Amino acid sequence: MRIIGGEYRSRLIEMPKGAQIRPTQDRVREAVFNVLADVNGRRVLDLFAGSGAYGIEALSRGASYATFVENNSRCLEVIVSNISSLEIPESKYTILRSSAYMALSRLEKDGEQFDLIFVDPPYHKDMAKKCLLYIDYYDILRQAGLVVVEHFKADSLEADLETLVPEKERKYGDTVITIFKKPV
Repeated sequence: MRIIGGEYRSRLIEMPKGAQIRPTQDRVREAVFNVLADVNGRRVLDLFAGSGAYGIEALSRGASYATFVENNSRCLEVIVSNISSLEIPESKYTILRSSAYMALSRLEKDGEQFDLIFVDPPYHKDMAKKCLLYIDYYDILRQAGLVVVEHFKADSLEADLETLVPEKERKYGDTVITIFKKPV
């Protein structure tokens, strides 16, 4: 897998071996960042980080800070390795070993706020919808902030959300990217 754009463009990152993850295809990640356009200066949260590809791509394109949340120890080792191989300064990221749900609660308690949240959970488990509900509940997304959810085409994200509004949806085979916004 490679970084698509920015400072680390064309650099390869490794994928966790033996971990049950589904890496986002380069073309899907590229399409997501084309839709987002400018991530310069944004604070990013990468939930279910896997290899860290979304967060690293955002940092490569000028995001000011990324928080990676992952519960799998093999994936955590790979995230650390990828960040190290790219020589990303420690002042630009945090890595949390935690479930996504526990991390969201902790981040709110710590007063963290993000401009952009990537949610890429395992398919077929309603985890994407559950994460949306948690993000909607916890005050961690800044006004005008975006939540990018990668999910299986048959997985419904229909939920009673109070602060998040669906903005865009793109389909790439079995993968769907749905973007939610927190209106001003």
